[in-house]
Amino acid sequence: LLITHWHGDHVLGIPGLLETLAKQNYTKTLYIYGPKGTKKYFKEMHKTFISQYNEIKIKIKEITKNEIFIDEKDFTVSSLKLDHTITCYGYSFKEKDKRRINLSYTKKFGLTRDPILGKLQQGKTITYKGKKITPEKGTTTTPGKKITILLDSTKTKNMIKFAENSDILVTESTLSNTLEKEAKKIKHLIPKHAAEIAKEAKVKKLILTHISQRYKNEKVLEK
Repeated sequence: LLITHWHGDHVLGIPGLLETLAKQNYTKTLYIYGPKGTKKYFKEMHKTFISQYNEIKIKIKEITKNEIFIDEKDFTVSSLKLDHTITCYGYSFKEKDKRRINLSYTKKFGLTRDPILGKLQQGKTITYKGKKITPEKGTTTTPGKKITILLDSTKTKNMIKFAENSDILVTESTLSNTLEKEAKKIKHLIPKHAAEIAKEAKVKKLILTHISQRYKNEKVLEK
């Protein structure tokens, strides 16, 4: 569970989520990441009602800088400090690139099924029947997908580098372009700024969310 910041509209759904997990007999360890103060705020939230999720194993880790804070076999998750009215972080999920066997090439050596292919897939040069096969020719690389989430914040330059080449970028877009001054005052994005970040970062798809209730029709923001 990744917490961007501790404003109520971003965290008040957490107790309900945990209650649901408890009722479904959740047995894994739930890791919760958030900005400095997350341990304290989570403890205070926990005190406000009689909880059924006491038995869930929870580990809380506080983020204090821009870093890759999760590095698993298949993916990483990194953080970026944003410019909001309180400490707030954006997150980027990046699948690691996948190396696949280039069978059309290895077939030339009569190599289609052999444990040695595992080494080739790990990026190592192998020798098969006296012939060297390099990973550059014997494999192909499929780039991993990237999803970046930026809420809440004003526009900053480091957002562009952070979101670079994302398949999906999710940003907030609280107020319309006509209310740019108001948005800046409360440190939120407008659609124009979200689009500029997406364009400069070469993002494939932009999703706008966190829209003010004053807009009954999203067309004004979409336009």
